[in-house]
Amino acid sequence: MKHFSEIPTLLQAREQQHLLRRRVELQSPQSVQPIINGRQMLSFCSNDYLGLANHPSIADSMKTAIDACGVGSGASHLIDGHHQYHEALERELAAFCGREAALVFSTGYMANMGVMAALMNRQDTIIQDKLNHASLIDGAKLAQAKMLRYRHNDTGHLAQLLTQATGKKLVVTDGVFSMDGDCAPMTDLAQVAGEHDAWVMVDDAHGFGVLGEQGAGLVSEQGLSTSDVQLVVGTLGKAFGTSGAFVAGDQTTIDYLLQFARTYIYTTATPPAVAAATRTALGLVKQADTQRAHLQALIARLRTGLADIGLPPMASRTPVQPVVIGSNERAMRISQHLNERGLLVTAIRPPTVPEGTARLRITLSATHSFAQIDTLLNALEDSQ
Repeated sequence: MKHFSEIPTLLQAREQQHLLRRRVELQSPQSVQPIINGRQMLSFCSNDYLGLANHPSIADSMKTAIDACGVGSGASHLIDGHHQYHEALERELAAFCGREAALVFSTGYMANMGVMAALMNRQDTIIQDKLNHASLIDGAKLAQAKMLRYRHNDTGHLAQLLTQATGKKLVVTDGVFSMDGDCAPMTDLAQVAGEHDAWVMVDDAHGFGVLGEQGAGLVSEQGLSTSDVQLVVGTLGKAFGTSGAFVAGDQTTIDYLLQFARTYIYTTATPPAVAAATRTALGLVKQADTQRAHLQALIARLRTGLADIGLPPMASRTPVQPVVIGSNERAMRISQHLNERGLLVTAIRPPTVPEGTARLRITLSATHSFAQIDTLLNALEDSQ
């Protein structure tokens, strides 16, 4: 650990490397045209993929629930903080995923850490995609299991590593990779895992609401059952527009997690009103075929336009459309140019992405218009 006196020097070094992170201040509801630091911006960086974060029906559900049950849950789920709204939400999420049961967590980070630490131990092996989200990597560390990393989406390499695995074997992957926007080859992953007596866990945070019939996610889209993919994790603060996360699987596994997932047991339950709002959001997600079709049309428009101006995006059919710039300095410069034009596009730099792959992470919402896509393209062309 660095000595405390080195903290200022370390911060200065990050500044010089164009790696210092800074927050912006949101001063309005989340939308594609939020008020940021006192200015109305055109935003291309939120994960509000269906535009539900400020949907009036969801807001009304939360207000009604607050009147009925108050603001806070007041306790952990296993004391007396597990409200009937939580119970109903878990049943509905399980059905949505085609699983027997679900467990709601406070955040996706807590879900991933809790699941792996409960199921795995030092005698076991967790095999992860090299580009998995930090919460999945940290979950393996918390479990203290042996961790192996296979090359991104390389099922051949996964098969090799599975032959080295000991104890229980868990293959873990993002569904949609948050910085690249591409999808895991779930059918092939499930087949390889099954051949080696391994379970599969997928974090489909960026797939739920966007992919599959009724937005049921990547696993559903590929027709995979619980025998193929044993554990599905999803977050509720992205396409659902609310907050929290869940894990879905067979009843016995979910019952086990309720007993042993420390990040579920030893924390205050999410406010019941959030669960009530999420139930309304779930109904809207199921009915959002028109929004999903518009989102795909926006993605196509953006990808064509980026290629036309010499900034081809990475391979992605999802709302996450990254454009690799390379240097940290240039990525920051383009992001700042866009900011000056009233557009919010985040520059993603190491260590979130590998060295030399700093990028603009453009994310789209079903509430964007084609004219707004063209505004972004024009500003990017001017930034060259």
